[in-house]
Amino acid sequence: MTQTITFFELVPWLVLTGSVIALLFAFVFYRQMKRQDEGTPTMRQIAQYVREGAMAYLKQQYKVVVIVFICLAVFFAILAYGFGVQNPWVPFAFLTGGFFSGLAGFIGMKTATFASGRTANACRKSLNGGLKIAFRSGSVMGLTVVGLGLLDIALWWLILNACITEATIAQKLVVITTTMLTFGMGASTQALFARVGGGIYTKAADVGADIVGKVESDLPEDDPRNPATIADNVGDNVGDVAGMGADLYESYCGSILSTMALGASAFYAFGPEMQLKAIFAPMLIAAVGVLLSVAGIFTVRTKEGAGMKELLKSMSFGTNVAAILSGIATFGILALVFGTDGPQWWQYSLSVVSGLVAGVIIGKSTEYYTSHSYKPTQKLAGAAQTGPATVIIGGVGLGMRSTAVPVVTIAAAIILSFLCATGFDTDVMAPGVLAQGLYGVAIAAVGMLSTLGITLATDAYGPIADNAGGNAQMSELDPKVRERTDVLDALGNTTAATGKGFAIGSAALTALALLASYIEEIKVALTRAGETITGVGDIVKDAADANILDVLSNYNVSIMNPTVLAGVFIGAMMAFLFCGLTMDAVGRAASKMVVEVRRQFKEIKGILTGEGTPDYKRCVEISTKAAQKEMLVPALLAILVPIAVGLLLGVAGVLGLLVGGLSAGFVLAVFMANSGGAWDNAKKFVEEGNLGGKGSSAHHATVVGDTVGDPFKDTSGPSLNILIKLMSMVSIVMAGLTVLF
Repeated sequence: MTQTITFFELVPWLVLTGSVIALLFAFVFYRQMKRQDEGTPTMRQIAQYVREGAMAYLKQQYKVVVIVFICLAVFFAILAYGFGVQNPWVPFAFLTGGFFSGLAGFIGMKTATFASGRTANACRKSLNGGLKIAFRSGSVMGLTVVGLGLLDIALWWLILNACITEATIAQKLVVITTTMLTFGMGASTQALFARVGGGIYTKAADVGADIVGKVESDLPEDDPRNPATIADNVGDNVGDVAGMGADLYESYCGSILSTMALGASAFYAFGPEMQLKAIFAPMLIAAVGVLLSVAGIFTVRTKEGAGMKELLKSMSFGTNVAAILSGIATFGILALVFGTDGPQWWQYSLSVVSGLVAGVIIGKSTEYYTSHSYKPTQKLAGAAQTGPATVIIGGVGLGMRSTAVPVVTIAAAIILSFLCATGFDTDVMAPGVLAQGLYGVAIAAVGMLSTLGITLATDAYGPIADNAGGNAQMSELDPKVRERTDVLDALGNTTAATGKGFAIGSAALTALALLASYIEEIKVALTRAGETITGVGDIVKDAADANILDVLSNYNVSIMNPTVLAGVFIGAMMAFLFCGLTMDAVGRAASKMVVEVRRQFKEIKGILTGEGTPDYKRCVEISTKAAQKEMLVPALLAILVPIAVGLLLGVAGVLGLLVGGLSAGFVLAVFMANSGGAWDNAKKFVEEGNLGGKGSSAHHATVVGDTVGDPFKDTSGPSLNILIKLMSMVSIVMAGLTVLF
């Protein structure tokens, strides 16, 4: 017993060590990138324009977000200190979650704005040089996210373990882990603002630039004569880098925290030693995943003249190496934690492997449907020969078909991870079976995200390559340079779509774990209030001694309860309402951009001949103001609706809301991400000289499709996985208030 406790006292410090290693390698890659040449004076100037615009936007966004966070923190403080229905640590945990989420996005975006010009300059010499800089710079984002996530988790564990006191150690561990879940709400709230605001910004500029520049004026992509070009390049950074970093930070932390909370409750009856083992297992898996991600990053390279398939193979090799090593390492970690004679250590390892395999399958499926190296996107490009309408129809159909594999994969992963954890015992009424099975599902999500350091690097790489192409075009470099950056950009579109599929897949598993965590938080709230519950078989129990089925029985959570059904419909509606609001926001902001670009073409003489200078700053201002205004309603709705449902429909209604939001949101997110990615790469396929090449009727049709797909893949779609988890997090934080009413 003494040796076990000593080992577990070291675990948080081991996790801290993992976070330091991640942040150290991120710093090393950042310094390596900064030492590279940024190119000609024109290239430097363009990069500076983008950098200044991105930083100006983030400054404005953070001003708005800080106000929202202060208001919410005060509200939580009133609930905690005024009414006693909230844990007093919640306001502080909420603020730190938001801070670290925002910091991860900021560091990633700062790196990207320095890296794009250097990537373009490296492409003047070789494709491999450009790939190396872009990918290593994307790795800064990946390693920063996992490093800050582990740092936040380890520090909060040390603080709460030292400060929280409960009647028993077992109860203390439950309270610590459910309290730590609340900093996930801060991370989710910041991530939603970053994703929605950044997505509106980037797509307003992108759509405006495409409609007036490409379609109406027949200008090439990133032409310096287009006034919206700089705003478009800025948007790639604030939406696809800063927003994505904040997004995946909360995904990463949410998966670990929900598993820790479930571990504390699932092993409650086994005593504090087993609880500690279940709590620390996901932390150690994540910490080892950091090391394996770094190893995978060093394997990514390519040869000169490589095509899309070779580049994809190079990226896939790095991520697959990390995933395989992580799966193998999991068996050793869980054997060490649980002991070779401990219960189910190898079965939980199989649960982790099922999550890893599911992530790989979803990634490959997304790659197949969105890369122009494969038939679905090539056929979509072929539809452009008959006009934009058939491109739109084909893209919608492709996106709908593409949902089948991810949904079946997630369904299989849920069932397999559950059954592996229970030793294939399907009797959920047996003591502990349901809770331990759900712990298996939760730890599968940790497995899926354990190599996020490299997975996110492949995603963050995309906007850097995209901006490198813009820099090359605006700097009027040799056409060969643009050809190389276009190859890297096309790869970036696929890796970005793969990353979005990966993120929403992990969100589905994490959200299911958060459902169970919500029930645990209800138990904590009832215990705090001194309430009893009427559990299975009408047996009255103290809330602290109840299991998940007892709580469900107490609140009559069944499919035939109209309150649950009402919640399911509201949750499903929320996914569509949220997408509708964000799509409309992009449309309104893009309309303003179109009007401004047309005005400049008309009023500023010599723009189209290259003799006049566009007012880039005005377009940046339009996107910034539109994003700040339009992001508030969708983001606040995601926070207010779970609170309202909890007050009006109670616990049963909230569980219905979360189930409906998860099921509809997951499918809708996959559909939108894959449709948007396919439309984008269909355009790239034509631009590479197929079907008439640039300027042809097929090219114009695919540009329209790409314009429609922009808010699909970069605003509404990727925001849905945050919506799913934020509603869960809000429900968990507000459980005390829901029980009170």
